[in-house]
Amino acid sequence: MIKPEGWDQWGKESNRNTAYYAEYQNSGAGASTANRVKWSHQLTQQQAGEYTLDNIFRGWNPAAPVQNRTGLTGVRDTSFSTASAYRYLVNTIPDLKVVNEFKSPHVLEKRNQVYCTLGDRALHLDAFYPKSKKDNFHPAVLIVHGGGWRSGNREQHIPLAQRLAALGYACFTVEYRLSTEALYPAAVDDLKSAIRWMRLNYKQFNLDTSKVTILGFSAGGALAAFVGVTSPDKVQAIVDIDGTLSFVHPDSAEGDDRKSISAATNWFGYGKKENPALWKDASPLTHVGEKTPPILFLNSAVEWMHAGRDDFRAVLNKHGIYSEVHTFENAPHTFCLFEPWFEPTLRYIDGFLKKIYK
Repeated sequence: MIKPEGWDQWGKESNRNTAYYAEYQNSGAGASTANRVKWSHQLTQQQAGEYTLDNIFRGWNPAAPVQNRTGLTGVRDTSFSTASAYRYLVNTIPDLKVVNEFKSPHVLEKRNQVYCTLGDRALHLDAFYPKSKKDNFHPAVLIVHGGGWRSGNREQHIPLAQRLAALGYACFTVEYRLSTEALYPAAVDDLKSAIRWMRLNYKQFNLDTSKVTILGFSAGGALAAFVGVTSPDKVQAIVDIDGTLSFVHPDSAEGDDRKSISAATNWFGYGKKENPALWKDASPLTHVGEKTPPILFLNSAVEWMHAGRDDFRAVLNKHGIYSEVHTFENAPHTFCLFEPWFEPTLRYIDGFLKKIYK
């Protein structure tokens, strides 16, 4: 109901119930398409994106920080991939080997499945699942790639999905919106949509919806942990491969923007000092509690990549929730993409899930 103060109803009582009448019955500049002022124009996607609730209502609170959306270029960042990680490491790790795709007659594949459509933007995932009878349901694993919330792609983890499928898991490598396309929490929303899609389509892939795992590497590990702790009724296990548990932990390197803008700053659109509440709320550690699912941590030798892990486990221990930690000594951050670490990574994941879902 529109309050009458300040409104001219033009003699129509029905006009109290809508503000739309002010568009076509008002004779002022800009009131209709025929009377638009000369400076009116169609906004670009980036300009339209600046009209967030934070920015619109900032006038009520001038001290509120303004979200930086200049990183929303709409151009995909392809800088991080398995190939780029290999080139970075191969000179210092001579025995480094890329893990190839795995083909098995016992594993079925359905690639480029649309799990969500946002306007004209379709989001995809690839499915790898055991060939079995219709009544033989399998634990489901959603696999989330890394790349600083800005780069990377779901193809990075196809070998892992294929190998896990051969061990009896229905796996899905998922695409989600990165920070050049949409800021936090868009990626979180996408992953939760993917889980809903998996549950709705469980018969197609023979999924056991009581055994859903979310697994992620690096930025994907942080996302997996966050989705797991904020959707404990939809996720029964978490695998975090070198993903931070807290953006505000003293051990975290995210938010140090002195030399260059950190990945998390680009993703949030705010520096850590500008909006500390958001940085804290986006941290899995903030939400861990008595309903958090069991979690497996697989870590490299890069200490700051598992900031908040020990505090996270302390809360789990308090509530009697199972967790495991395995650290690969001298391993680089991208260890899970390569041998000699891929096989033990696979074994740890399989062993953990068999223990959880026994």
